[in-house]
Amino acid sequence: MAHDKQPDDLLETPLARLHREAGARMVPFAGYAMPVQYPAGILAEHSWTREHAGLFDVSHMGQARLVGPDHATVAAALEALVPADIAGLAFGQQRYTQLLNEEGGILDDLMVARPSRSAGGGELILVVNAATKEADYRHIAARLPEGVELRREDDRALLALQGPEAAGVLGAIAPETGELAFMTGASMTLSGIPAHVSRSGYTGEDGFEISVPADRAEELWGLLTRSPAVKPVGLGARDSLRLEAGLPLYGHDINQETSPVEAGLAWSIQRRRREEGGFPGHIRISEEIANGPLRRRVGIRVEGRAPAREHADILDLAGELIGKVTSGGFGPSVGGPVAMGYVVADYAAPGTRIGVMIREKRVPAEVVKLPFVPHRYRR
Repeated sequence: MAHDKQPDDLLETPLARLHREAGARMVPFAGYAMPVQYPAGILAEHSWTREHAGLFDVSHMGQARLVGPDHATVAAALEALVPADIAGLAFGQQRYTQLLNEEGGILDDLMVARPSRSAGGGELILVVNAATKEADYRHIAARLPEGVELRREDDRALLALQGPEAAGVLGAIAPETGELAFMTGASMTLSGIPAHVSRSGYTGEDGFEISVPADRAEELWGLLTRSPAVKPVGLGARDSLRLEAGLPLYGHDINQETSPVEAGLAWSIQRRRREEGGFPGHIRISEEIANGPLRRRVGIRVEGRAPAREHADILDLAGELIGKVTSGGFGPSVGGPVAMGYVVADYAAPGTRIGVMIREKRVPAEVVKLPFVPHRYRR
């Protein structure tokens, strides 16, 4: 088949050759040529992940380690930049948090993991978004105390195996993955391939993210796709899955203007940090936790079949502007259009009737509780 012509300056992941061989349609995303879909198409890939196991290439994400003399020192260095409790991470535990600016706005959202005991005490594993990784690394490195350093891991690939059959597939290769609970991880060997495996992902389904040396990525991809339960899935279905799961996408649903509280992410700020502060934007965030933010991220069900897209106006019943859509599309599992956006806090209660502008027409809609599809994480 003819391949899509790409700009010459796009980066490629270690799996690009396999995507093309599988007939993927490659598109520019965050500076990389990435598979948006395979020949089966986005709807089929979405449903396959919900029912079986979808395999995603997320090697464009930034992987790095914070390294220092001991856990307390490294955790304190990161806690000066994020609002999560990093000091309290147990061996093998992972947390979701946000890199904040001085106003409490979100520079990026990221995963932070403390390696399992064998890896030594003074290390944290970071996974940041592809589009912001260079800025993130500069921001973090410029603010680290002496004795703590950021080590990029550009020579690693990242694969995500997601869906109800993911545990069975991975368990057949490495039985110890069955012991991992949601948001925990461990170093292990997958048929001779050294890997760090965490039970996490961004689809709302049970699953794993697997970090391996870049030169072993094709081998692992081949190993996993040999299972009849596994099919490759592109960015298109990854987006529809995370939208149905009510998960925010950086640069769309969260950005430098939004605080974690507005975004509905206050759950990711543990009690000790709320009380002690010591992170950027603490005053604003404390005030919003205590008194409520001026606006909130909400789920929206739109009547009819036409999806509301990003930037669409959200109106009250009198036709006054009360917010904007930040993510929207057709929800294959929901069977209709779904969207997320920010509305003035008075309109954020589930059941509130609103209108959304679609192709210059006001379409009736309703604020609903997130997620649209229940999460199936292994607690």
